[in-house]
Amino acid sequence: MNDGLQSWLGAQIDGLKRDNLYKVPKILESAAGGRVRMNGKEVVNLASNNYLGLANHPKVRQAAIDAIEKWGVGAGAVRWIGGTMSVHQELEERLAKFKHVEAVLVFTSGFTANSGCIPAVLTDKDVVISDELNHASIIDGVRLSPARYKKSEGYVYSHKDMTHLESILKNTQSFEKRMIITDGVFSMDGDIAPLPDIVKLAEQYNAFVMVDDAHASGVLGKNGAGSTSHFNLYGRVDIQLGTLSKALGVVGGYIAGSALLKDWLINRGRPYLFSTAHPPMVAAALIAALDVMETDPEPMRRLWDNTKRWKAMLQAEGFDTMGSETPITPVYIGDEGEAQAFERALWDAGVYAICIVYPTVAKGKSRIRTMPSAAHTDEDLDFALKAFIKAREQTHVASVH
Repeated sequence: MNDGLQSWLGAQIDGLKRDNLYKVPKILESAAGGRVRMNGKEVVNLASNNYLGLANHPKVRQAAIDAIEKWGVGAGAVRWIGGTMSVHQELEERLAKFKHVEAVLVFTSGFTANSGCIPAVLTDKDVVISDELNHASIIDGVRLSPARYKKSEGYVYSHKDMTHLESILKNTQSFEKRMIITDGVFSMDGDIAPLPDIVKLAEQYNAFVMVDDAHASGVLGKNGAGSTSHFNLYGRVDIQLGTLSKALGVVGGYIAGSALLKDWLINRGRPYLFSTAHPPMVAAALIAALDVMETDPEPMRRLWDNTKRWKAMLQAEGFDTMGSETPITPVYIGDEGEAQAFERALWDAGVYAICIVYPTVAKGKSRIRTMPSAAHTDEDLDFALKAFIKAREQTHVASVH
């Protein structure tokens, strides 16, 4: 082991601890759900993206088991060499119909979908115009591209500020292609992008739009089809990203758009080209999850009932939920040390909800991020609220923005 490297790593970790930015993941010891076992303790879980409770749905589980019997546990190759199985093809066809697009290409994760798509469609003659609160996977995907993108150069617009976006569009008309990219639902604040206004400006100034619907998939739109469905913008959003690891309960990401886009990404999307295909049971489980989403409205109804109830309960007790519009419900704290203390107090009271600190959010903007889901009961949420009140009393954190 190189002593210099180990010394450097130790110093960096010590710095994280000193600045209250150090995190240690807890270990899930049961199936994902509203109540789980973690680190030997039963807790109400408010930190999961399992929006619709499909990660442990009996139909989804059975589909995975059946797929193992039919196809085994691995595809054996990357997609383009020989790892594309008929079940992968069926999943992509189902997703394309679900999203009302010509074609879908599935990647191993949402992160790799961004890393594969964004660099593949941009050149050094192009510019990316990005919302300042976009997800880290968007930022990293943009950095991998040769396009211009830096905030210091004027290509990042203030969060959801359409006047600022229009001014950037006016000042970037010399570029060959201009990509406006935004989250559909912002993952740390829980608010929704003004997609109709973004699309209108894109059409006015001859730009194209990419929307990352990681947290809109299964949450917004008809049967959870996402923000394009939610705003009835079919055919007007050029590239849509979706994830298969949140509301659909399994793992993966996808790019939805034109047949030409899919064909290009098959040939130039590097994470697709160089990653082994999903195990067949993953694809089969996802098809079953889509079946549930399209035929059973109850999980989505429960998700939104629980979301509205949880927000109302927190707000009635004076907690600041930061204007969230979706199940992502942050409780504003501010100071990193206070947020860490609040998380520990919640854990002691039987609730797992993590504090979000820099670099996920700006310094001094820490919050406890809570995620009500279809898997929670009224009793779970009542229990969690009592834990929040108790944690506030113990830590003396005001939660006032």
